[in-house]
Amino acid sequence: MALRTPLYDTHRKAGARLVEFAGWEMPVQYEGILAEHEAVRTRVGLFDVSHMGEVVFRGPGALEALNRLFTNDLSRVADGQAQYGCLCADNGGVVDDVVIYRRAADDLLVCVNAANRQKDFAWLSSRTGGAAEVRDESDEWGQLALQGPLAAQLLQRLTNVNLSALRSYRFARGEVAGIPCLVARTGYTGEDGLELFCPAAWAVRLWDELMEAGRHEKLAPCGLGARDSLRLEMAYRLYGADMDDSTTPLEAGLGWVVKLDKGDFVGREALLKQKAQGILRKLVGFVLTDPGIARHGYPVLQEGARVGEVTSGTRSPTLGTSIGLAYLPPALAAEGSTFAVDIRGRPAAARAVKTPFYARNPGNPGHP
Repeated sequence: MALRTPLYDTHRKAGARLVEFAGWEMPVQYEGILAEHEAVRTRVGLFDVSHMGEVVFRGPGALEALNRLFTNDLSRVADGQAQYGCLCADNGGVVDDVVIYRRAADDLLVCVNAANRQKDFAWLSSRTGGAAEVRDESDEWGQLALQGPLAAQLLQRLTNVNLSALRSYRFARGEVAGIPCLVARTGYTGEDGLELFCPAAWAVRLWDELMEAGRHEKLAPCGLGARDSLRLEMAYRLYGADMDDSTTPLEAGLGWVVKLDKGDFVGREALLKQKAQGILRKLVGFVLTDPGIARHGYPVLQEGARVGEVTSGTRSPTLGTSIGLAYLPPALAAEGSTFAVDIRGRPAAARAVKTPFYARNPGNPGHP
């Protein structure tokens, strides 16, 4: 039986279409993916992301222990700041991509992908050598994502946190509609927005309070379908599709979150070697110039020969064009390179483009 978030009954009563995702029964859409996508791009949408996992590191050695397992550099992060990066295996493969919230040097919260909750906890806890207390608190948290250009305007009416002072990838503890929350200027849509962590028992009330307060902004409940199309327009990677333990952050275009000069961390030697030798494939953004939609797993062809594979693809609701990501040889990674995607036996012409596919208004935080 699939797992359910605290908001399962709320979604069902609201008429959401529920599907299994990463072992969870989750809403894929309410009114419809296109309408929900547009709501986030133009107004504001609300997502239940309580299926995500939370692993906490505590103790005097917490920061140092976690930094040895993380590709980015937590020593550069202040209290009240979050940082995106990867957990890597010894061979450099991506165990997961995560966001770490530094509440204090001895208290760090790691937000992990839903499908990796148990795997990540086992991986993290087995590599600390007792230097920190590592605890899986996933079932204790509810997590909602309020995303869109009107998100902060809406939320400010309900919270004592000064959102105008909360910059991208910063967070604060406060109350939202009287509910204790960690309020973070983070998200997975490319729009301005907040992610709210609250005790699981308060998640339904928090959802209801936001929906009621958001009537003026025409707040839309949103499912995973719109979350996926929104993240792909920004070329944000999806673990399990665009990267996994068979790909490295360098291949996935995430070299900017790999700080090879910070000192030792798991996977560093393999990544140093790969960087010195040069990568043999690279995650590339592309648009189709022929009709069709590229889907995960479709072959990429060059002069009839298979040279790569699509990892993510859809028809962009905002741009009206078919977009995607694919692993290709470096020679085809340059902007303007042409190739074809095999769509059920039909080669469709494609062109490599610069990402993100969609550029929102300047000054709007979003993913780093």
